Parts: sequence; structure tokens; C-alpha cells
Amino acid sequence: EKGKTILEVAKQISEGLARMATCGEVNGKVEDVRYELNEDCELNICTFENSEEGKKAYWHTTSHIMAQAIKRLFPNVQLAIGPAIDNGFYYDFDTEHKFSEEDFEKIEQEMKKIIKEDLPLERFELPRAEAIKLMKDANESYKVELIEELPEEEVISFYKQGEYVDLCAGPHLMSTGKVKAVKLLSTSGAYWRGNEKNKMLQRIYGISYPKASQLDEYLKLLEEAKERDHRKIGKELELFMTHELVGSGLPMYLPHGATIRRILERYIQDKEIELGYDHVYTPCLANVELYKTSGHWDHYKEDMFPVMKMDNEEMVLRPMNCPHHMLIYKNKMHSYRDLPIRIGELAHDFRYEDSGSVCGLERVREMCQNDAHLFVRPDQIKEEVGNVLKLIKEVYQKDFGFSADSFKYRLSLRDKKDTHKYFDDDEMWEKAEGQLREILTELGINFYEAEGEAAFYGPKLDVQLKSAVGHDVTVSTCQLDFLLPERFKLEYIGEDGEKHRPVVIHRAILGTFDRFMCFLIEETKGAFPLWLSPTQVKILPITDNQIEYAKEIETELRRHKFRVELDESNEKIGYKIRKAQLEKVPYMLVVGGKEEENEAVSVRSRFKGDEGQMKLDDFLAAIKEEIANRENRKVEKED
Repeated sequence: EKGKTILEVAKQISEGLARMATCGEVNGKVEDVRYELNEDCELNICTFENSEEGKKAYWHTTSHIMAQAIKRLFPNVQLAIGPAIDNGFYYDFDTEHKFSEEDFEKIEQEMKKIIKEDLPLERFELPRAEAIKLMKDANESYKVELIEELPEEEVISFYKQGEYVDLCAGPHLMSTGKVKAVKLLSTSGAYWRGNEKNKMLQRIYGISYPKASQLDEYLKLLEEAKERDHRKIGKELELFMTHELVGSGLPMYLPHGATIRRILERYIQDKEIELGYDHVYTPCLANVELYKTSGHWDHYKEDMFPVMKMDNEEMVLRPMNCPHHMLIYKNKMHSYRDLPIRIGELAHDFRYEDSGSVCGLERVREMCQNDAHLFVRPDQIKEEVGNVLKLIKEVYQKDFGFSADSFKYRLSLRDKKDTHKYFDDDEMWEKAEGQLREILTELGINFYEAEGEAAFYGPKLDVQLKSAVGHDVTVSTCQLDFLLPERFKLEYIGEDGEKHRPVVIHRAILGTFDRFMCFLIEETKGAFPLWLSPTQVKILPITDNQIEYAKEIETELRRHKFRVELDESNEKIGYKIRKAQLEKVPYMLVVGGKEEENEAVSVRSRFKGDEGQMKLDDFLAAIKEEIANRENRKVEKED
């Protein structure tokens, strides 16, 4: 019925749905539950449980509750912005008071009072001039700045709850009482509008849920995430380090971390060689003209490092290596019989990440990519995409032990409205997106679509994996590209004797080694499988009398290519065992008088604890098999 609000429609369906409704989507646009429907439409009623938009409306309202509480406690605070984010919300404040976690309890108590007051959130609109006056009178200079940037004819919306008024487009819940369990999490500095030339504000992060049990579960997940933080584990296990004299976003791999990375590099290159890949080395910088030809300069230069002028050339550190590979393909003419040509590289690339966003190995300014480009005929696209997906499954499911249930496949498409981010060629995009969608359907791959996630030159299939701490992580990509072959005028001679354009498939299996290392550290908590562990076996003599025998064992293990350490410290055996456990070493060989007499070793493992005494040859045979099968053994008990 014309004039019905979203909330009233929800009530017609059920009272329970109306109680849970947080916002609605009207023809794909998110609106308040107060929104009146005056024409037929497609309506989706969002709740906290059934949609991301439903969660964000809930969290956005909680950010206003937090801001109102802070204004009550610290009246001179100026408000900046307070959006919902992927996990909760934040609000930025300008105040002389230095917020700390000691303030959180009294802020939370005030928030609970506001929730108990069950204040209705009332939306109202003002013309631009009146909106500016309202915010000036309230001494909210940041809000004034935001309004002044809007067009003259813009009608400005506000939300009011009790004495608190905020500039906001919404959507919001009907009242503060709809929010139940809240928790403030952390505080940090944040430049106004993300610009380091602007004033530093104070940001407070928080989370809220409809049920206290949901909040408890989330807080447990946060604690687990802290324990799995790759920066913490990386420091404890001496895997990598950073230093201000080197620079932000430029980690250095220590011997143990370098060992893991070297094994990963050899592992993936060997797999690619078996599949017919040829590997190359290309320079880490190039003439700006290369990226103008590829289109990266127009679509990606803001993420590139500044230009270096050298003699009569303008050089730049490369953000990706596909343009180099295009030129390698073009180095000679190819026949249709030569295709597919698969060019792989462990390539160092550079991205100009903001200093505030760099983080350990997760987000860096120099990265090494497990990259490859497949030059194929149109009739080979389906088979080659299928082969890439087979490789991804073999790597992640067989060799790293992830279950098929943990994978999702995302078809990443362009945003048609964003002609700045994406190359403007509708025909090319429709062809590429249509073909990739058709291939995935024919291969029986279940996928979902995401607009605005494509590369600037073409659509891609992103393989999403749920991490140990609940994050949705992109582990591999496979991209279909009709653009770069056209821009570089790539050709092959077809069966008809004529020149034809190849199609390029961009693919990255492990992604960047840095981010993959981060992911792997957090997944395993640093307890790497035997084949990847930087130290596979640690030999622990009980007394100095067994050191010579321990050295003989060490020599034999090294002869069989195992990574082994001998603990010759003058410590008790219990201390040595505990130290090896903290270092996450898979196997410890304890050697005392009885072991030496029997020419044996006592095996302790990270997996079962004490596994008893055995002959060294039997132990070698067992761990050789474990490595050959790339077993991912789980801990059965904690010592």
C-alpha cells in the first residue's frame, strides 16, 4: 500500500521480523526502516543476522550512542566522523583530553544509560545554509567543513536522539534501546580525512551485538587473534624484523623466516615446472612509458612510487610485472602451435602504501609475487583456467590441508560507473566477464559475484578462504585479460596463416610470499608442518657425556638433508625440552646414556609428546615419509 514504511511492511510479515529489522534495501539502495514506499519496488528487509547492511545500520547507531556518551562526559569534544566498519564502528574526536582504555568503563556506562533511556532516533532535513548554521551554533567545525563541500542545492539530513544531533545520511535503528551488548575495544590516532597534513584526531573503536553471548564470542575471537598475530609470533620465533632505519613496510627476513620462504619458493616453482611453465627474471624498475602503454599509469599511478629521473629517462619502481611479460612474449613471433605459453616469475614489486596502513608482512611496500601469465588461444581459455583451479586445489587442499568447505569463489567484476578505476571499453568488459562467468559455470564451480573488485584491465576469479581468526582472505587469483594483448599488439600466426591476438590469463597461486607467510603464521600459530619448519629436529643431550653421540646424530641427519639443531647448553633436560616446545620444533631427540648404549634416540614430538625410544634409521624413515606426503599433523595433546 502506498505510503507504508519499511517497518510497517515488516510488521505485516511478522512482529518478530519487525523487531529485528535494522534497515531495508529498496531497489538495491539502503534506506531507513522509516522510509516510505510510494511505488512498487524490490524490497529486502535487513536484520543484524541476515545481511552486512543490517549489521552496519546496527553498528552505525551504536557509534552515535558512543558519541552522545562522550559529549555528555566531555562537553568540549568536537565530532568528526563515525561510520560502521566491517567489524563494528569507530568515531573520530578532536579534544584536548587524551583518551585511554581507562576512560572506556565510564563511557560504556554512559552508553548503557542512553540505551536504557530508549531515545528515538529522529531524522530531519535542512537546506544547506540552515544546516551550516546549525553546526556552527553547535561549534562542530568538522561537520561544517563536510556540509560546505556539498552542492548548493543539496538537502542535508540529520539524526537526533535526545539532546544529541549529528549530521548523517543514515540509516539508523528506530531507537537507542534496540542496541543491547556494547564494548569499546581500542583507541588510536587518525588524521582528519586520512591526510597526514591535517590535524591528528583521536579514534575510538567499538563493537555491539543484539545478544551478550554474541559479544562474548567475538571477544574470545579477538583474544585468539592476538595469540595468532603474525607480528607477535614472528618476533618470538625470530622469523622477520623491521627497523626504522630501513623504513616502513620493508620487513627483513631472519634466517628461520628466510628458510620457510625459500622452501615455499622452490615448492611452487617445482609445481609450475611440472605443468610446463617457463620462469624468467625481469627488472624491478622500468621506463614510465612501459606503464603508459599498459594503462597502469592512468589507472594505477597513485599507488606507484615517485618517478626517478635518470639521464634522459623517467624510471619508476614497478607495481606489477605483467607489462614486462608482455614484452617477453612479443620478443619473437609465435605460431598457434606454440600456445599456450606460460611465463612465471618470483617477482619483486613495489606499492606506495600509506605509512599508517603498512603492517608486518600483511601489508608491505616491497613484495615478492608468485606471478605468472598464460598466453593462450581463445579455444584454450577454458582448459587453462581449469588447470589453474586444479593447481589451486592441489596446493591448498592437498599440500596445506585446508578443507574444501573453507573455500569460496568470487567472480570480481568492474563497477560500470567508475570509469577512472576501470578501463573504459564496454564491449571488452562484457566479453571478458561473460566468458569467465560461462567458464566457471561449465566447470561446475559455485561462485558469487562482487561488483567493483576487478583489476582495471579485466575480471578475475578470487579464491577466498576463511582464516583461523574468521577473516575472509583472498589467497589466489585468476584473471582474464583481453586488454593488454591489444595495447601491446601481441600476435600469433593462426592455423589459417593470419595474425591473431592471444588472450592473457594472469594468475597468482600463493599471491605474494609476504602475505602468504603472514597467513601461514597465523593459521599454524607458528607450528609449521614438518616439511616447512625452519628447524625440523632438535637434539637434546641429557648431559655433556652424550654431546659426542649427539653430534654423530646431527651429522647423520644433515647427511639426509634435514634441518637440525643441537642444544649443547649447560641446562637441565626439562628446560631444553620446554625451550624446544616454545620454538615449535616438530621433533626432539633426547639422548642419554641408555640411548647411546642402545644406539637409539628417545623421540618427543610436538604432536604426541613422548613417542618412546627407537633406532635412528626407523626415525629417519618415518619423518622422510611425513615430508614426502606433506602431512599436516595436528597436536594431539599439550605437554
